Amino acid sequence: MTVDMIVNAFVTIIVMFDPPGLAAIFLGLTTGMTRSQRIQVALRGTVTAAGILTVFAIAGASLLGLLGISLGAFRIAGGILLFWIAFEMIFEKRHERQEKSAERAVTKDHISNVSVFPLAIPLIAGPGAISAVILLAGSFYAPVERAGLIGVILAASLVLFAFLVIAERIDQFLGDTGRTILTRLLGVILAALSVQFVVDGIKQAFVTV
Repeated sequence: MTVDMIVNAFVTIIVMFDPPGLAAIFLGLTTGMTRSQRIQVALRGTVTAAGILTVFAIAGASLLGLLGISLGAFRIAGGILLFWIAFEMIFEKRHERQEKSAERAVTKDHISNVSVFPLAIPLIAGPGAISAVILLAGSFYAPVERAGLIGVILAASLVLFAFLVIAERIDQFLGDTGRTILTRLLGVILAALSVQFVVDGIKQAFVTV
């Protein structure tokens, strides 16, 4: 486990979380709540999502093995999925889709449950984040390394929690233009990371063959 691996994992997870974009959606989900209530929702949502991602970091590779899916194949498929998410971030499609999911959830569920759905699932621990964690777990083999990955998940979740707590200030500071620019920059970074996952998957598939 190297510093580069840790940094790459942290950047990948943070980009998947998209804190600036999620902060704006979080404000919409918690409209009418007090600051203390928002903090409770943010804490419960991030803890729940971190727990889900930790489970996939530990057992994701084993699950692939049970399904007979090689890590190389999953790297390719996961890389393509992450590239699609990056495409949506760059062209503002992901934010629109998340807003629609959030609106549907608020109408169907009581406001006290928004921390679990849709905040924790699928806005934070969605298919993209879960795929990214399983992909990263493939590079963290030893128990100590896997513990390091879990530490990265917790650190990224802590950063996201901080963003949600000060969501109102961030939204006022960035505005629509600033948030759009930052989300698109994160999308470009994710696109590069996803291509690297595909390249690594192809290499691994050829080595296996």
